[in-house]
Amino acid sequence: MSQKEIELILTRQLASYLAMPIIIVDPKGRLIFFNEPAEPLIGRSFNETGEMPVHEWSALFKTTDKHGNPLGPEQLPFGIALNKRRPCHVNFWVQSLDNTRRNIEVTAFPLIGQQDRLLGAMGVFWEVVPDAG
Repeated sequence: MSQKEIELILTRQLASYLAMPIIIVDPKGRLIFFNEPAEPLIGRSFNETGEMPVHEWSALFKTTDKHGNPLGPEQLPFGIALNKRRPCHVNFWVQSLDNTRRNIEVTAFPLIGQQDRLLGAMGVFWEVVPDAG
């Protein structure tokens, strides 16, 4: 792991102890961590992928709306959280690294440190499973 702000190190530590899938990105959108519960939805472990620049990891995951229209980074939760510095919640479809297409929901929010420093963003996500009844 390259030199990181202490807040990002602590956020990563927190995410590693939580049971919900979490992704953390830096201020440029670089993927810097996802926890073990995120692995089944991503299709690989973080040890296999490591950190990735935004253009690389956004190209790996094919994201679309419910009609199959591609979504650009500015329409996705991390893009909104970083560029607009506000939380957001988005439902969309993603083809993960194991080639499984999933309907997911993501709530992402900017990580803002002291002196209004944008440190990155964190997202909690889950797969939408149709009701059985």
